[in-house]
Amino acid sequence: MLTPPASEKSATCEPQDTLPQDHQPENTIVSVSTTFHPGANLLPVPPDLIFLSSDGVFFYVHTAQVLSMSTNRFGELLPPKPIKNKTRDDLGPVVTLPEVATVLNIILHSVYDMSCAHYRPNLDTLITAVDAMATYGLPPKQYIAPSTSLYSLILSQAPMQPILVYALAATHDLYDLAVPVSSHLLSFPLYSLTDDLAARIGPVYVKRLFFLHLGRLDALKRLLLPPPRPHPPTDDCDFTEQKKLTRAWALASAYLAWDAQPDLSTSAMESALLPLADHLACGVCKKNLAERVKQLIVQWSVVKVCTRLRRVASDRF
Repeated sequence: MLTPPASEKSATCEPQDTLPQDHQPENTIVSVSTTFHPGANLLPVPPDLIFLSSDGVFFYVHTAQVLSMSTNRFGELLPPKPIKNKTRDDLGPVVTLPEVATVLNIILHSVYDMSCAHYRPNLDTLITAVDAMATYGLPPKQYIAPSTSLYSLILSQAPMQPILVYALAATHDLYDLAVPVSSHLLSFPLYSLTDDLAARIGPVYVKRLFFLHLGRLDALKRLLLPPPRPHPPTDDCDFTEQKKLTRAWALASAYLAWDAQPDLSTSAMESALLPLADHLACGVCKKNLAERVKQLIVQWSVVKVCTRLRRVASDRF
């Protein structure tokens, strides 16, 4: 069994004087977590368990704390009850884990309800940690709720790699995370979704993603349909003359809807529709056109704000 240094001892083990000079070992450096070390005082009692990451970093923790948070005794690696230390220097057994230190660090911060944001873990590390949490009986739904620091940390990565954050949310059915992430997926090209990523996301959340895109495009078509309102006929602009604007609006809106993407910008709308005024002689028609474009932009902005991954009755396949 591996024996880490006791809390009173240095992490550098000096060679013993009893060995011949030519047989003395070199100094051994033992890596210990900066948060989970023997003197951290995370709880009133000293640690009684040591986790060793795959890259050789020791984490000193409390069996009772880990057992209280895990639903499966941390992947069946721990006894049902803490083992009392035999001596003052005995800080408990060493349990070797397959995760690297950066991943294990995130997991243990969640176990102790502490934020790991100051370590600035990247998204790949966060994803690996969340997947491992499920293995160790730490339900992601509990530890990645909107009120938790881990939730905020993962969500902050969404603007850079939204599809990966969405896949993580889908894998563990983290609906409260998937909803805000979805607003960053409006520009995601659905054709680029790989088989592996689709398998990780799963059919329910893949369908929700497709419905998000299709639903927004349907909403755009409905919003574009009404033309600018007509005005009472005048000597210079009768109903026949006003029909020219109606036809021009229909053609321009059809062109806009044909090439539109779910993340269509309001500036693109203005660029496509406002130039229609250049072909109008009537000042009232120009005013009505400007008001209609303004109304359209407001309506489209509301659709953006109200974006949701709706739970639909056909979620079950």
